[in-house]
Amino acid sequence: MGLVAQERVDAARNRAAILAAAADLFDREGTETVSMSDIAEAAGVGKGTVFRRFGDRTALIEAVLQPRVNALSQCVEHGPPPLGPGASPADAMRSYLDALLDFVVANRALIRALEHRGPNAYYANASSRYWIAELTRRIAAARPEEDADYLAHVLFTALRADVVDYLMTAREMSLQRVRAGLHQIAGV
Repeated sequence: MGLVAQERVDAARNRAAILAAAADLFDREGTETVSMSDIAEAAGVGKGTVFRRFGDRTALIEAVLQPRVNALSQCVEHGPPPLGPGASPADAMRSYLDALLDFVVANRALIRALEHRGPNAYYANASSRYWIAELTRRIAAARPEEDADYLAHVLFTALRADVVDYLMTAREMSLQRVRAGLHQIAGV
């Protein structure tokens, strides 16, 4: 009995170490240059342990990103206005766009690694469906005369990490300019 409990503690410790190492390496160096061996070494585990815990690189990237997604969704659902409930529709919409843009900028290496996994991957994952549904709801409240579903998808496309990264790096647009453009498209 004691041996099983010890294995569970070790497994939890290894998972936490792998996630911390992966998050640190991905944030510092990007996802393209960091290998699973690099992550294993930084976590103090074998490469096989990384693959057993996460299966593949995509699952590891998703696992690193998920707590960040959860933190933002908690702010959206339970935080103070204007991001959380209780703000005017226009303020809530503007705050939500700002939060999504800031989230993309902060996590763009991770998001970019997931955007091109397959047809509709950017739109079909659970997090994106949540962000789009909330965006649709806020648009409908702020601009009831508009096609909220269409506009939500257009705005969400403008928030793709590859688009934001291109605008900020290749086109040298400031974050403020990108933010102002989103507000203009949204009409808030």
